[in-house]
Amino acid sequence: MGDMPAFIAVETGGDGDLPLAIAWSLDDGRIKHTLIQPDEDWLDAETVSLGDYSREELASIGVSPLDVIRELETDHFNATLLTAGVFDDEAAISRLFDTYGLDPFVELAPAESLYPDLDPGEWARARNELFAELGLEPMRPEQEVEVMLHLHKRLSDSD
Repeated sequence: MGDMPAFIAVETGGDGDLPLAIAWSLDDGRIKHTLIQPDEDWLDAETVSLGDYSREELASIGVSPLDVIRELETDHFNATLLTAGVFDDEAAISRLFDTYGLDPFVELAPAESLYPDLDPGEWARARNELFAELGLEPMRPEQEVEVMLHLHKRLSDSD
């Protein structure tokens, strides 16, 4: 694929900014994905929603928020990453960085901004159709990134 745009997606719980899982693409089209160990400060409410995950699962399989930040820094320092859900993803990424008193070193932009020739809503419709076509779930970040990569390739090939 080579020199693909960088896409990112974050699965959230809680009130929409609790990062549970994250995925992003690399410039060769590969996808990195991991569950995130919740910081203890994130879990102050006994009833906080963790989506389809248990606390034990996130703690044992997930990686620390700091490790997520380090890996993201290695792959995309000072980069603009494209997302289908800018506000939710921005809030979740801010929470990751805020945990360590850091300022985010990535900027998020709407993925549809790559395609200025598309009519409003056309990118979202094409994305939804591709999810159905591929049998994937929009709530899973690695599948969200996969769909954005496929859609980018499809839209780029049609130019």
